[in-house]
Amino acid sequence: METPKLKWIKENLPATWRRAHHFFDLPDFLTMRATGQLVRSLCSAVCKWTYRSGLENHGWSESYFRSVGLEDLADEGFVRIGTRFQPPASPIAGGLSPMAATELDLLPGTAVGTSMIDAHAGALGMLGIACAIDASQVARHVAIIAGSSACHMAVSPHHTAVPGVWGPYHSAVLPDMWLSEGGQSAAGKLLDHVIQGHRACDELHSLGTAQGKDDFSVLNEMLIKLSETRGLPMWALTTDLHILPYFHGNRSPLADSSLLGAVSGLSLSTTPLEELCILYLAALQALALGTRHILEEMNKAGHCIEAILMCGGLSHNPLYLGATADATGFPVTLSSEQDSVLVGAAILGATAAHGISLLEAMAAFATPGAVLAPNSSAAAYYDRKYRVRPQPMDLLQVFRKMHEHQLEYRDLMH
Repeated sequence: METPKLKWIKENLPATWRRAHHFFDLPDFLTMRATGQLVRSLCSAVCKWTYRSGLENHGWSESYFRSVGLEDLADEGFVRIGTRFQPPASPIAGGLSPMAATELDLLPGTAVGTSMIDAHAGALGMLGIACAIDASQVARHVAIIAGSSACHMAVSPHHTAVPGVWGPYHSAVLPDMWLSEGGQSAAGKLLDHVIQGHRACDELHSLGTAQGKDDFSVLNEMLIKLSETRGLPMWALTTDLHILPYFHGNRSPLADSSLLGAVSGLSLSTTPLEELCILYLAALQALALGTRHILEEMNKAGHCIEAILMCGGLSHNPLYLGATADATGFPVTLSSEQDSVLVGAAILGATAAHGISLLEAMAAFATPGAVLAPNSSAAAYYDRKYRVRPQPMDLLQVFRKMHEHQLEYRDLMH
C-alpha cells in the first residue's frame, strides 16, 4: 500500500521526490531516529512495501517498480526504501544512539528492537496468550484488532494463500511463520454511522448524558430490556432486519472496494429509539457474520483457526463480543491489559534486550483475560442469517444472498 503513495509524491511533489534521501514507514523511522541505523523491519517492508521474504525470488521486485512508474528507485538500487532488513524484535546494532539517549534521558546503547506495525504489535500481544497455553497451538488462533476498522491476523507454518485476504507474509509477525491478514474496512465506524445517521440519535445522546453513559452502553441496556419485554433471546430481535456491512466496500474476503452497504426490513416505526436499538444490533451481527466469512475462507484455504483473541476499542463492547462468538462458533478470549499494542511493543523490547526468543517473551508477557464461549442456542439463528446450505441445494442464505442481489442490481442498472 506504500507504493501508490510513493507514486503520488513523485507525480505531485516532484521537487520533494528528488530531494528526499529516504522514505520510511513510521515504525522504521522511529528506530532509525533511535539508533541512527538504516535498518528496516520485515513487518513493514513485507506487509506494506511489497518486499518479498521467504520465497526463492527474495527481495525487491525490480520489474514491479519499473511497471508502476517507479523505475528510478530500481535504478538507484532501492537505497531510498531500504537495503537492510531484520525480523521484528531482533536487536539493532549499537542500540540507542548517544543523541537519542540524550533526547530521551536514557542510557546510550540501550537495546532497541526492530519495529512492527501498530496493529501487528497488537496481534503479537494477543497471540502471546496462545503461546502461554501452548506455543505449538498458536496457529489455531486468530487475533482480531477491532476498532474503527478491524484486522484479522492468523499465522501458519505453511505458505497459505487465501483469496481476498492479504498475504501470506513471511516472518512479518513471528519468525518463519506466514501471516494472513483479513480485515473489515469499517467496523466501529459502521456502528457510529448507523447511530449518527438515525433520527433518534439526539434522543439517544440526551438519554446518555442524563444517565452519565455512552451511546453503546445505553443501547446495550435497552436491548436487554427489549429482549425481556418481547420474550425473545436478544439475537432474535433482528429476525426481520438484515444489514450488509459493506458501507466502505469489502476488504476481505471479497476484496471489492466498490461494494455498498444494504439494509433490508425497515418500517415506519412509531418508536424511533427502539428502531435504532434493533438497527444497531443488526449492524453488530453483520460485522460478526463478516468475521465468520473471513475465517471460513481462511480455514477453507488451509488455516486451522478454532479460537479468537480480541483487542481494540470494540472489544469493550459485550454485545459485539457475544455476536462474534455466536456467529463464528468460536470462543473469544480477551486480554486483561487495556492496550495490547503496548504489550506487543514491550515484547519487542524485551526480546531485543534479553536475548530470548520471541515466543518466550510472548509467553512471559501474556495477559489472558475473560473468555466468552459461543451460545449454542444461537447457532441455528446465525446459520439462517448466513450459512450456505449443504448440497444438493447449495443456496445462499440471507447475509450472502444480499451480496448476490447487489451484484444483480448493478448488472441491471449498468
